[in-house]
Amino acid sequence: MFETLFLILILIFSVVIHEVAHGYAASALGDDTARHAGRLTLNPLAHLDPVGSVLVPLVLALLPGGLILGWAKPVPYNPYNLRARRFGPAIVALAGPLANICLALLMVVAVRLLPVAGIALSEALFAGIASIVLINVVLALFNLMPVPPLDGSKVLFSLLPYRYHFIEEALEHYWFIFLLAALLLWPYLASFVIALTTLLLEV
Repeated sequence: MFETLFLILILIFSVVIHEVAHGYAASALGDDTARHAGRLTLNPLAHLDPVGSVLVPLVLALLPGGLILGWAKPVPYNPYNLRARRFGPAIVALAGPLANICLALLMVVAVRLLPVAGIALSEALFAGIASIVLINVVLALFNLMPVPPLDGSKVLFSLLPYRYHFIEEALEHYWFIFLLAALLLWPYLASFVIALTTLLLEV
């Protein structure tokens, strides 16, 4: 039980980083909607979604495989305020997964540097760092799936000609079905994600 709660805390911290990155990317491109909404903060209370941040992770933790996955409330932004109107939404969308990748890589570097700094890498500490890497790799790859409303779909439709955007708008009405399908299919990719995480920590 303690391990599950620990993993959910890591998940909450990671999804907060993910959403704040979206907000800062939008702000850097000229839109301060997230700032005015009080979402450019690491305070988890400003970002938590009862279903995505608590219920879904708990349910997934109880399923075979113990995959922890979830989300926070999306950070609001106005695409019409972005200076880069054409590719701005893609940049904002990519900021979240990139933040998770950077956090995972930071933990990989920490595994290398802690022994050099004379800090013993105990089994518990290594397990904690490995969990941070795994959860952030999962978040990055999951969010890059080109399925509405995930970040990957926003990147995809930002790169397509504008005449195809009606498809995105139509698909977004069925976001819950797509998200449920993605959650059901994701465990089948768990072995790949675990192998990738192991490779990162062993290189």
